[in-house]
Amino acid sequence: MKKIISLILPLLLLNTLSLSAFSKELSQQEKFITKLLNQQVRQHISVQHSVASILKRYPEQVETVLKVALHSYPSKYRQIIIGALRAEPALAPEVVETMITANVTDSENIVRIAVEAEPAYAREIVNIAASHRPKEIEEIVRVAIITEPFVTNDVIDDTLLSYPGKLLDILTGAMKALPDQVAGLVKSALTLYPDEADDVVSLAVSSSQSQQTRDIISAAVEAGAHEDSVIAAAIAGGAKQEELAKR
Repeated sequence: MKKIISLILPLLLLNTLSLSAFSKELSQQEKFITKLLNQQVRQHISVQHSVASILKRYPEQVETVLKVALHSYPSKYRQIIIGALRAEPALAPEVVETMITANVTDSENIVRIAVEAEPAYAREIVNIAASHRPKEIEEIVRVAIITEPFVTNDVIDDTLLSYPGKLLDILTGAMKALPDQVAGLVKSALTLYPDEADDVVSLAVSSSQSQQTRDIISAAVEAGAHEDSVIAAAIAGGAKQEELAKR
């Protein structure tokens, strides 16, 4: 028994010191939110509903509430995101930014959870996620579209306009999410960036089935690209010259 106690006491002391250090770092407002959140959870109210009820009362404290909730219940990040968005959907950009900064899970997962919870704010969710994780923009766009197809046009148009330097990455993500709509994506992209026809067509052809090649070429020409240049780009993307000759 003495040996067990001697093993447990250091652990209890360590936990006590950790909690003490945390409480010293907290502001008065954070201490209050921590107490409020823990009280609700002890009453068997889920973390999701606890976060939602607190933010409905104190929407201006979103950063504090999320910080406290993540510190107390880090594995419940999904509930925390949903609870925050259910309390006030307009908080979506702040919620996503806080979660990505906190590194609780990968950015695509955060986007998926947030878009599922508040599809009306998908454009803002994708934008803030992409601004913090620009190298992951392809997956961010793909996940957002797959999660909520109805937001496709808003997400693609807004992201293309906001991140012109990531044109091909954005299109790649969109084409993976919508493999049957590649021609339409080409036309949308070239309407915004007509000078990028060669790269866009080459990417589209290499990312799609061969039966879509003619539609891709037609879409690019309709968007204003020169037909000979488009055909050359399609061949560069893997199209067979003899197939294109049958047009």
